[in-house]
Amino acid sequence: MIASCLCYLLLPAARLFRALSDAFFTCRKNALLAKSSSPQVEGNFAMAPRGHDQEECEGLLQQWREEGSSQVLSTENEGPLVDKGLAQSSLALLMDNPGEQDAASEGKWSSRQLSDLRAAENLVEPFPGVLGEEPLPEVEGPMWAAVPMQTHPQYADCAVLPMGPLTAEQWEEDPAVVAWSIAPKPVPQEEALMWPFEGLGQLQPPQMEIPYHEILWREWEDFSTQPDAQGLEAGDGPQFQFTLMSYNILAQDLMQQSSELYLHCHPDILNWNYRFANIMQEFQHWDPDILCLQEVQEDHYWEQLEPSLRMMGFTCFYKRRTGCKTDGCAVCYKPTRFRLLCASPVEYFRPGLELLNRDNVGLVLLLQPLVPEGLGQVSVAPLCVANTHILYNPRRGDVKLAQIAILLAEVDKVARLSDGSHCPIILCGDLNSVPESPLYNFIRDGELQYHGMPAWKVSGQEDFSHQLYQRKLQAPLWPSSLGITDCCQYVTSCHPKRSERRKYGRDFLLRFRFCSIACQRPVGLVLMEGVTDSKPERPAGWAESVLEEDSSEPEPEPVFPRTVGTIQHCLHLTSVYAHFLPQHGRPEVTTMPLGLGTTVDYIFFSAESCENEERTDRRLYQDGTLKLLGRLSLLSEEILWAANGLPNPFCSSDHLCLLASFGMEVTAP
Repeated sequence: MIASCLCYLLLPAARLFRALSDAFFTCRKNALLAKSSSPQVEGNFAMAPRGHDQEECEGLLQQWREEGSSQVLSTENEGPLVDKGLAQSSLALLMDNPGEQDAASEGKWSSRQLSDLRAAENLVEPFPGVLGEEPLPEVEGPMWAAVPMQTHPQYADCAVLPMGPLTAEQWEEDPAVVAWSIAPKPVPQEEALMWPFEGLGQLQPPQMEIPYHEILWREWEDFSTQPDAQGLEAGDGPQFQFTLMSYNILAQDLMQQSSELYLHCHPDILNWNYRFANIMQEFQHWDPDILCLQEVQEDHYWEQLEPSLRMMGFTCFYKRRTGCKTDGCAVCYKPTRFRLLCASPVEYFRPGLELLNRDNVGLVLLLQPLVPEGLGQVSVAPLCVANTHILYNPRRGDVKLAQIAILLAEVDKVARLSDGSHCPIILCGDLNSVPESPLYNFIRDGELQYHGMPAWKVSGQEDFSHQLYQRKLQAPLWPSSLGITDCCQYVTSCHPKRSERRKYGRDFLLRFRFCSIACQRPVGLVLMEGVTDSKPERPAGWAESVLEEDSSEPEPEPVFPRTVGTIQHCLHLTSVYAHFLPQHGRPEVTTMPLGLGTTVDYIFFSAESCENEERTDRRLYQDGTLKLLGRLSLLSEEILWAANGLPNPFCSSDHLCLLASFGMEVTAP
């Protein structure tokens, strides 16, 4: 026995490993096949060395110790002959020398040999059991990860198994419980990318290597009926159909200024060239007719985005934020579908007003839809599109409301028709407010009582109720010098024009030539012959006093009526999205700051809210001139976590894009 051990010790390292590997895997394979209920095992699988010979010997002997020699040998004796033949035929593919296969498969190792060999390898714990002991209880768990035969320069006739973080549970499984599965391809240790941020964990991708586009799959929810070619819809009447996308594309400067928000991302996917290619791919894939973008960096817009979008058939308008900010908002449309009527940039900054000292901006366009020529003499109402990015600061709800009021006043002015009504309106952007917050409800319901409300509560982003000092909203919310009423209208357009309103022109002033006051000589008037010495004569039939007649006219209404603690608007806006995923039972999210999913991006459009609570469909509004035909579904927080959050290799912004399809009535002249 001592001589036998010395012989084993004198074997070269490679031969020693091969002998141990053959013996171990012969017994292991026979034991697995004996317990398996399947009569055949497809493919040939094997284990290759992971490192140095010394480490491999220790690993294999450790596995032998955990399984127990008695269990494997007893199972081998009791297994069917067919299974033994399959195991030996599979193992034969792994042998360099057929002679060694016979040597490895003959007989059984004695416990004394194993004990001596363990001592020679400097292992501390003894091997358990002898041939007559009871087999160890089986440990249930996930199945071994098996891979097909692969070539390797060092082990040309062996299958290379990708070595991942295999745990003890993965080695002690019962193959009769779970089917075979393919192991994921490994990343070589020397090529693995180091995580540069110490003490911070990286968001782990899903266990199975599912492509990001499958994890982030978004369905198109179609609300239309029988779409017609040429972009029109058949129904009660023809419709002009178009799609609109709203997207916060994450300005590169802002991302670098807040790099702590993106520690979970690999640096390569945060590179602008990588992100720009992904963003343009989304534009090309969804192919919207109107594109509303936020956080558009100015130099990137003029150098890359605008030329690329122009090549895609868009006409673009851009408004940079005021001050020293480098990003802004853009609205792009296809001139083959729309004709521009007017474009109004909106600046929220007002010098001297502490309430409006921020640099956020908006952009309002009035577009005329172009109907196909084959429809004859028909017309479509103009479309007002507003895009904005509201202040982020969760504590300053008063600033957010004032900015929204300015935007709504501009929309009211642009979209107002000659009869006092409004054309269809679409308002979209990053509003930095959550659904059902006071700001959200104000846009949807058209009214908000704000007096005494904590400023942080307006957007609902964070809860600061625990803080001792809380800024509260006071009435009036903004000063009269802003020139906007509490109905979110400019003062000059808040009242209809009166045809009888006095105009101080020549004709109006001539009415007072012969009034009583005009005929009185002023005191101290210098007497000049032929100039001031004559007295005007009242023509026959001229009224004695014009002022008396005018004095009976009622006083004009105040030009700036103010309400106490309430603001309103009359645009009748409704959200495209319902902010809840019924199939998942989870709320929708459009962004994930610090790994927490929330909704801050919206598309509002002109429609009457539905007050019937018994309606069970997804359309919670009444159709008007503008109809919602479809929308791109959003995702839940859990799905975005599975894709390593936002941004990720597939979605290159920290926001999801919003996409909706609309239809407008086509009327005859």
